[in-house]
Amino acid sequence: MPDSCLLLVCLLLTPWSVAVGLNTVLGTIAWFAPKKLLTPAGLLHAWFLGVLVWGSLGWRGYLVVLFYFLVGSGVTRIGMAQKTAEGIAENREGMRGPENVWGSALVGALCAGGVLLISLLNLQEGRELVPLLTLGYVASFSTKLSDTCASEVGKAYGKRTFLITTFQPVPRGTEGAVSLEGTLAGVVASVAIGLVGWAVGLIDPVGVGICTIAAFIATNLESVIGATLQSRFDWLTNELVNVFNTLIGAGVAMLLAIGLQQLGGGQ
Repeated sequence: MPDSCLLLVCLLLTPWSVAVGLNTVLGTIAWFAPKKLLTPAGLLHAWFLGVLVWGSLGWRGYLVVLFYFLVGSGVTRIGMAQKTAEGIAENREGMRGPENVWGSALVGALCAGGVLLISLLNLQEGRELVPLLTLGYVASFSTKLSDTCASEVGKAYGKRTFLITTFQPVPRGTEGAVSLEGTLAGVVASVAIGLVGWAVGLIDPVGVGICTIAAFIATNLESVIGATLQSRFDWLTNELVNVFNTLIGAGVAMLLAIGLQQLGGGQ
C-alpha cells in the first residue's frame, strides 16, 4: 500500500475522525426518524457533545451518555397523555433542545474534557486524576438519569407525593415533590448507569456503589432546591438546576472516592 494511502487510512481511523463520522451518521438517522427525540438545534448540540465524548473517552464514555439519552428519553414519554392532560408533562413532548443537552451533560462534558486535556498536554502529575474524572463523568449521568426517572415515574405512577422539605402531601408535578415510586425508580436508574460504567471499564464495582450514593444525595438536594429556591428566582431554570444537580452528584462521588482512598492508605 502506498505511503499516502496508509496515511489516509490512519487519519480516518483516529478517534476524532471516528467520532465525527459516527455522530454524523447517527445524527442523520435521528433527523429523518419519524419520532423526534431532539429539536434541530438540540441535535446539533448533541452532535458536538458526542464528538467531544468519543474523542475524549472513546466508545466507553460514549456508551454511557448514549445509554442515558435513550433511557432518559424513553422514561420521559411514560404516561405522556396523562401528564399532558394534567399539565405536568415536559415541553415539546419530551424533545430535547440545546438547553436540555447541556443542562444534563455540561458537567459530564467538563469531566471528559479534563481527561482529554491531561492526555493532550501529557501531564504526568495529572494521571492520578483520570480515574476521579471518569468516576465524576459516570456519576454525573447516573445522577441525571436518577433525577429524570424519579421525576417522570413519580408524575406518572406516584400514588402519594410529598414536598421534600415538609413532607406535606402535594399534587404530582409540584417542584420539590417526591414519591416512593419515583424514588425507587431513581435508585434503579443510578445503579443501571453505574453498571454500564463498570461493564465498559470506566469505573470499578466500588464506583457503582459510589455513583448510586452520590446520585441519591444529589437528587434529593435537587428536590430541596426545587422546593425552596426555584420559584423565588426567575433565573433558576430547570436546566440550571440540572447543572447544579449533576455537579453535586459528580462532586460527591469524587469526594467519596478520595475519602475511601485515604482510608485505605491509612490502614
